[in-house]
Amino acid sequence: MSKFKAVVFDWAGTMIDFGSFAPMGVFIKAYETFGITATIDQARGPMGKPKWDHIRDMMADPDISAQWQAKFGNLPTDADVDRVYEVFVPMNEEVVADYADLVPGAADMIRSLRSRGLKIGSTTGYTRSIMERVLPKAAGQGYVPDNLVCSDDLPEGRPGPLGMYKCFIDLVVYPPSAVIKVDDTEPGIAEGVAAGCLTVGLALSGNYAGKTPAELAGLSEAEVDALRQLATEKLKSAGADYVIDTVADLPALIERLDAA
Repeated sequence: MSKFKAVVFDWAGTMIDFGSFAPMGVFIKAYETFGITATIDQARGPMGKPKWDHIRDMMADPDISAQWQAKFGNLPTDADVDRVYEVFVPMNEEVVADYADLVPGAADMIRSLRSRGLKIGSTTGYTRSIMERVLPKAAGQGYVPDNLVCSDDLPEGRPGPLGMYKCFIDLVVYPPSAVIKVDDTEPGIAEGVAAGCLTVGLALSGNYAGKTPAELAGLSEAEVDALRQLATEKLKSAGADYVIDTVADLPALIERLDAA
């Protein structure tokens, strides 16, 4: 048996969608519908936050804000964020299942954790309507977590702790130190830190590396390590206790922590 009672996972870039491509592409397309050009870096910057907050953060980017003012005659307002959000959500609903393949090794990792008596929770920056497209695809690959907390389930999302508090209740697990939060973004790590959990960041499967497995395989070890170091710095700055490459490496880390 493990000293831990549960592990709570993020979704895109953590358990599915290696490289976190589905939300990134849709943010760019959503802005395009308003005649605004957003870059990949601008779309990836706030990743991990609830999607409305993500769009608001993109609106605050000086370049996007200037484009919006030139196009519409005013600096972006919350009402303008609402307009983009209303376009984004159905767009994301349509494509998200296409990016819902499990990260390599994720299914075996879940089986390993369950064999140690751990419960499996999940939180996400996706809305409930988006996740309704993801859940059947994940289940078909053998991944059915014990709970799901979406960005629109609660009055406040990441980086606050409410999503994790809901996991504690759903899973009936406590204290927070007995729960591990695993995520590929700063807001997702901050969510775990705020709730008092041990946090594990993912360097290579997520938003900061932003590569497919095939793309990573085509890089030199030095290039991969540079991506690893960049992601590690960001995740550590958010409070990650440990950083591993992908969730496939998690059982080995938990074994070390249990043995310590």
